[in-house]
Amino acid sequence: MRRRLLLRALAGLALAGGLSAAGAAAGEDPAQPAPRTKEYPWMSVASWNQRHEAFLKRAKEGKVDLLFLGDSITEGWGNNAVWQKHYAPLGAANLGIGGDTTQNVLWRITNGEIDGLAPKVVVLMIGTNNFGLHGDKPDDVVRGIVAVVTTLRKRLPNAKVLLLGIFPRDEKAGAPIRKSIQAVNSQIAKLENGKAVRYLDIGPKLADAKGDLAKDVMPDFLHVSEKGYEIWAESMGPLLQSMMK
Repeated sequence: MRRRLLLRALAGLALAGGLSAAGAAAGEDPAQPAPRTKEYPWMSVASWNQRHEAFLKRAKEGKVDLLFLGDSITEGWGNNAVWQKHYAPLGAANLGIGGDTTQNVLWRITNGEIDGLAPKVVVLMIGTNNFGLHGDKPDDVVRGIVAVVTTLRKRLPNAKVLLLGIFPRDEKAGAPIRKSIQAVNSQIAKLENGKAVRYLDIGPKLADAKGDLAKDVMPDFLHVSEKGYEIWAESMGPLLQSMMK
């Protein structure tokens, strides 16, 4: 009962803007849908729109039992060997787009990308770009993630959500952004209800005993290597298997 009440309270704050949005990027609230409007050297707005259109076509094809949703870290699964080994046999689809924030994902899932789909499980990790690209504050990122989870539950009522903690970034455990990520993860962990929403933080498995990151796991101390994806898959495997039943 307490978990249900907490989820409702957090959802209400996310949708009503009850937490401070002072750190949000100008003109964008992390808890409100917004398409990509900023051009980046590594991805144009046109390219982002093309990816969205491709995902709309994928939704029309249906037959998705497992859905991955997120930013470049999720997009990076691509069709690599780890994906082929663990997820291709499960009827998985990947809706990750590099550079996405909570508001971008909200816009995509409210503009057709999950329409008509009926996955058993949605694996969600989002929020690191709210820090890295928008400079949002932890409370704002929490509101955004809560809004995404709430929207998924409304639009895919029969799907379970496996919410992942934001992965660590920057090489050293003492990096300032690590504290911001931990602040978010400690709050979104409370969305776990043991049934429709499960929470898992595999960040510690990507780091060494001191919490530092190694280049063979996270080459740029943000994105994971194939070794990192294998750690991810193995760490998530038991919980995901139970949720897919």
